[in-house]
Amino acid sequence: MIVLTGAAGFIGSVVAGKLNEKGLADLVLVDDFNRPLKEPNFETKKYSALVQRDVFFDWFDAHANEITFVIHLGARTDTTEFNVQIFNELNLDYSKSVWNLCSKFKIPMIYASSAATYGLGEFGYNEDEMTISKLKPLNPYGDSKNDFDKWALKQDNQPPFWAGLKFFNVYGPNEYHKVRMASVIFHAFHQIKTTGKVKLFKSHRPDFEDGKQLRDFVYVKDVADVITFLMANKPESGIYNLGTGQARSFFDLALATFSALKVTPVIEFIDTPIDIRDKYQYFTEADMSKLRNAGYPGIFTSLEDGVKDYVTNYLVKTIYF
Repeated sequence: MIVLTGAAGFIGSVVAGKLNEKGLADLVLVDDFNRPLKEPNFETKKYSALVQRDVFFDWFDAHANEITFVIHLGARTDTTEFNVQIFNELNLDYSKSVWNLCSKFKIPMIYASSAATYGLGEFGYNEDEMTISKLKPLNPYGDSKNDFDKWALKQDNQPPFWAGLKFFNVYGPNEYHKVRMASVIFHAFHQIKTTGKVKLFKSHRPDFEDGKQLRDFVYVKDVADVITFLMANKPESGIYNLGTGQARSFFDLALATFSALKVTPVIEFIDTPIDIRDKYQYFTEADMSKLRNAGYPGIFTSLEDGVKDYVTNYLVKTIYF
């Protein structure tokens, strides 16, 4: 039995689909299932049980001897939320409880960290565990993820295998319910469909041209591939980056979206809002050497191919509620 928290969410639902593709249907899906917008993400999946997140720990205690793996992706991911108590409850304390149960019952565990822990990248984008305590995230969400990483590294009692995955800019199908927090591709698609153009932030630094700010965009299907690799191979426990290792610009992203829609590009540049301007990241790029050294052989989907698949096979076919 495989437990998957955040299973009705963006990444979790894609991972559930990947597990189904591999013939694994004895899945226990954990989430807040009271949000109708999330229903399409799990209603077609094969699973053995749905468990509400607020009763999950009681359920865990009663079924621990049946669980073979825990994939903990559930979290509050809104980077614009500044209520620290919400993140302490749903990200930090909840994750500690999952960890402690996996440690107690000797169950391997993968959990979601985030590239938001890197802040402005003052210490680079290498998941070297010696630098994690020095990182300076830019918001409470990033703090909560970094706080848990730091806590996990200090624990004497650990799951028999564990991996914390620092997700970079993940995009792809099943993020529709995220609305404002959905990927730039999602928003670019809708801007093109409604206005025929895409708005990108101007650069407010002389070393970057407008729209040439760089991010490591990783397709959600590749994320699912990495997770299933780690489950099957269980390399050295620790924290791993999960991006592509190649930063691309928002300008490239916009062009790829126009191309997928077969529309002539029209790009408008607007000022970065004052309230986020001094904390805006101009460059992120995952150092992927640790995952590669662990034996991961997969080829990451190019931005152009990922956007084309997402736009043509999902976004243009989706009915929004």
